[in-house]
Amino acid sequence: MAIQVIKDKCKGCKLCLKACPFDAIDMEGKLAVINDKCTACNQCIDACPFKAIEKTGDDEVVDLSAYKNVWVFAEQRNGKLMNVALELIGEGYRLAKEISEDTKICAVLIGDGIGHLAEECYAYGAEEVILIEDPLLKNYTTDAYTKVLVDACNEYKPELVIYGATHIGRDLAPRVAARMNTGLTADCTRLDIRVSSYIDYANKSTTLDTSTLDPTDPSTGIKQTRPAFGGNLMATIICPKTRPQMSTVRPGVMQKRDKVEGAKGELTVYKPQIAESDIHIKLVDIVKSAKELVSLTDAEIICSGGRGLGDPSGFELIKKFADKVGGVVGSSRAAVDAGWIDHSHQVGQTGTTVKPKIYFACGISGAIQHLAGMQTSDIIVAINKDPDAPIFEVADYGIVGDLYKVIPQIIEEWDNAEALYDASTK
Repeated sequence: MAIQVIKDKCKGCKLCLKACPFDAIDMEGKLAVINDKCTACNQCIDACPFKAIEKTGDDEVVDLSAYKNVWVFAEQRNGKLMNVALELIGEGYRLAKEISEDTKICAVLIGDGIGHLAEECYAYGAEEVILIEDPLLKNYTTDAYTKVLVDACNEYKPELVIYGATHIGRDLAPRVAARMNTGLTADCTRLDIRVSSYIDYANKSTTLDTSTLDPTDPSTGIKQTRPAFGGNLMATIICPKTRPQMSTVRPGVMQKRDKVEGAKGELTVYKPQIAESDIHIKLVDIVKSAKELVSLTDAEIICSGGRGLGDPSGFELIKKFADKVGGVVGSSRAAVDAGWIDHSHQVGQTGTTVKPKIYFACGISGAIQHLAGMQTSDIIVAINKDPDAPIFEVADYGIVGDLYKVIPQIIEEWDNAEALYDASTK
């Protein structure tokens, strides 16, 4: 695909120069000339009143009917599946069945000596596991994982590939998408089938003959929704011309399916073609952080503190509170930016998306970026001196008061309840 100037039609008006956002047009005498900065954005074509600029070459038309099934990159570390992988298998199962009954949900396992994880994938809804094992894949490296996943995608042609928005997923997904010349939507909070294309309501059919679809028709495929402009609006993105469609999804956003012990599925062993020469880095050592590890995504109770704590010492009270109720410590971005607590504790759009059974928001006003990361919690309890704080709009229980007075009272009542329980069981 390229942009070219039709010499006989160019009048040297320079309107295309003004329209080009990339300085990709030079003037040679009175003739416009396209240089190597051109990105084929079409701005110059629209600006030219003499129709002296045209696009050459045709977009490659992808045969959509050749792509089938929903894939989930089932991320594992040290032989243990990440929780987000199980969440995405559940979401992928829903999407697959909405596309058609023949569409499978496939979990892709990459590593070495990880075959035992297939059973867990089946238990949470995977109908097929694609197992890719090699000693060179034991530890994650960008080069190795990208190559084998791209090769597998080219061979099996999945319609949709979903990754967890973890450190590994965010590194791997864009590289695979770039090599396959397809689109990627990051940090999705919702995935939907474009129902108008897949379901024939008159015949109550959920099958689709993709060979009859126009690949340029924006009504075909998956709708990928994610927050945009700081969470102030939700953008729905489509990928109508290329396959596979790809999305990353934050941990804690999707719902796991109920585990079915003993569930079975199909196992496909894919032998990767990979050599040491394909990997351009050398893993020398793995050093685990000595600091306390925070697992917000797996926590059932989270006690978060915000700017209302006043100073970093306030997190001592939050830590005491979390220990008492069996939870972990979270925070708002304001507290992290102030240097009061490490970023690993941050809940929100630029931190961790969580879905605990109980979320205590202590001294947190409720900025939209924070709400985006915790508003799907089962129960939200807000403690704030400001009765008009936005956090109360999403809270199931709200306490208007000084957190330094309220939290000690909750801890005291908790102690009393424990004492009564202990006395009743003796």
